[in-house]
Amino acid sequence: MKTVYAIPNCNTVKKALDWLKANKVAYEFHDYKKLGVTPTKLTSWSKQIGWENLINKKGATWRQLSNEMQETITTQKAAIELMMEKTSIIKRPIIEENGKILVLGFDDAAYKKALK
Repeated sequence: MKTVYAIPNCNTVKKALDWLKANKVAYEFHDYKKLGVTPTKLTSWSKQIGWENLINKKGATWRQLSNEMQETITTQKAAIELMMEKTSIIKRPIIEENGKILVLGFDDAAYKKALK
């Protein structure tokens, strides 16, 4: 079973969920705003795609950080601590199956390739 890690009120997530429904892809939804995300999960994702790819630097949460705070995020450890504290900073959605990330974010072509 695929798991979609995200927050439900994000426009990108809504597009992804609509795509999954339209293409009859079964999934479980994990709202990491409500349910959280473990350091172990973040470490696993970081190893798979790099911690730099997990942080949404285009989003409001990143932009609201002070420049000084942004400049401290230079290691996986610092990034994971930030993602634990501010889950909204995690790029979304992350679709995972059996512990492996299938796709990050939403892109129709990537979804067709990875999820059909």
